[in-house]
Amino acid sequence: MHKHFFSEEDSLGKVYDSRLMKRLLRYLKPYKWGVLFALILLLTSSGLYLIGPHLIKIAIDEYIMKNNMGGLSYIALIYLFILIFGFVMKFFHTYIMQIIGQKVMYDMRMEIFTHLQGLSVSFFNRNPVGRLITRVTTDVDALNELFASGVVTIFGDIFTLLGIIVFLLYYNVKLALITFSVVPILFIAAFLFKIKVRKSFREVRIRIARINSFLQESITGMKIVQIFNREEKNFGKFDSLNKDYLDAYLQTIFYYALFYPAVEIISSLAIALIVWYGGINVLKNALSLGSLIAFITYAQRFYQPIRDLSEKYNILQSAMAASERIFKLLDTKISIPESPKPVKIKEISGDIEFKNVWFAYNEDYVLKDISFKVKRGQSIAFVGATGAGKSTIINLLARFYDPDRGAVFIDGIDIKNMSKKTLRENIGVVLQDVFLFSGDIKYNISLGDNNISFEKIRKAAVEVNIEKFISRLPNGYSEDIRERGSILSFGQRQLLAFARALVYDPQILVLDEATSNVDTETEILIQNAVKKLMNGRTSIIIAHRLSTIQNADKIIVIHKGGIREVGTHQQLLAKRGIYYKLYLLQYKNQERISIGVK
Repeated sequence: MHKHFFSEEDSLGKVYDSRLMKRLLRYLKPYKWGVLFALILLLTSSGLYLIGPHLIKIAIDEYIMKNNMGGLSYIALIYLFILIFGFVMKFFHTYIMQIIGQKVMYDMRMEIFTHLQGLSVSFFNRNPVGRLITRVTTDVDALNELFASGVVTIFGDIFTLLGIIVFLLYYNVKLALITFSVVPILFIAAFLFKIKVRKSFREVRIRIARINSFLQESITGMKIVQIFNREEKNFGKFDSLNKDYLDAYLQTIFYYALFYPAVEIISSLAIALIVWYGGINVLKNALSLGSLIAFITYAQRFYQPIRDLSEKYNILQSAMAASERIFKLLDTKISIPESPKPVKIKEISGDIEFKNVWFAYNEDYVLKDISFKVKRGQSIAFVGATGAGKSTIINLLARFYDPDRGAVFIDGIDIKNMSKKTLRENIGVVLQDVFLFSGDIKYNISLGDNNISFEKIRKAAVEVNIEKFISRLPNGYSEDIRERGSILSFGQRQLLAFARALVYDPQILVLDEATSNVDTETEILIQNAVKKLMNGRTSIIIAHRLSTIQNADKIIVIHKGGIREVGTHQQLLAKRGIYYKLYLLQYKNQERISIGVK
């Protein structure tokens, strides 16, 4: 069984992977000076944070206990200055890192999207769109916290923790050891918490990916859902997926709700021991009151970085999992690579040749030793049963796939040696399933190409017989057709696709079942448009309706992946072979005088 590309959703992954981290940190390289400045600001604010309790000690021991109001006011002003200056440092550090985090996410989204556009059609056939969307959105967002509040602030937490340890030991070694005595209990609690949360986050990731995939399929196929009354079943399915996600997230909330109060209780126990032991020493005059209060303040602050580092662990865990999935996607090799030295072509004339082409999507060959030639300006049609391999020929011609054996040539050049841009800008394709984008009619004809003038768009619409319909719309060519062209009939969408193909003025025209799902009136309009489109162009037509290909220069009958018959319409009828049988099936209820049936 084929292993799914995104099976890593189900794997737990490493807590920390140095290889992944090095790769992630490369995204900070363009912003290294900003990161360095933010780090300096953070260390400065952390240093100021450490000075505060010491100032309290001085204020109590040197000024309050000695009733020195002038000195107390001076210390209070210094403390106020430190608070304000520390706030400013913290503000700019947070602001800078959040901006850098957003810029890094922007860069990553652009890189992922650019890579996705270069991947082959076969990749998208294998992988659910919902999960690909998750890569660009949810997984990239998971990295934001790492860049914005993880990478740099870890240094701040470590610096603060080490500074507090130094101050605690400086004030009183025995009290410091009492403070440190609960650290092993904290580490055990943190260790258990990390194990549980790691598993919970994994479950959350799996369930959100399932929700995204289900939503994408359900919304895209809403018409089928409603036609077959699947609303209740889909609701039940989504309810189940949503509940699973809720349960997984509630599990993480439970562990957080348990861990942080536990840390508070453990740290409070340490403070209680310090108050007890330190109070005895103050009463014995072995320790000043200011030192005890400063020590308690430092001890309280000692546990804050530990809590923060535990939180950073979760950020790191989430980031590692997200980055692993993102990099697996980015490392997916483009199966249809560009030629390292593409042939420079000024203009394609339109001669096409398939030479001994074999191709299989999986194990069984769809095309078997296919060879044919089409001269410039000729029209060639392919007919055959569903699954015979007709559309595969188009996929190979446009280099959505490469042949397993044999080669495809245009103007005598192997298309593998052409740039994909040059190849595809010379092929106009009208598919059976027309895809329209959100936007107006003008945009859907030109696909947003600013080099195509409105006059050229309008001329194309006139030639394919859709201009009259467009002119009746309230906003004409600026009419918003909504997602997937929901305001248009199927026939109108087909005509719009013809205008799109024409406006790019391709040398090779491909019509893949372009009239198979339209009414007779629209088919007549399309047939008239086809005659204009085919004039002077090499044309390849794939059709179930044989009426659309009777005037083709050559008709090729594909059967079970091989070429079985070649000839004109009349020649193939005279052979009384596969084409003749197909014709009889379509026209058995019509007059057959043209083929001599009595």
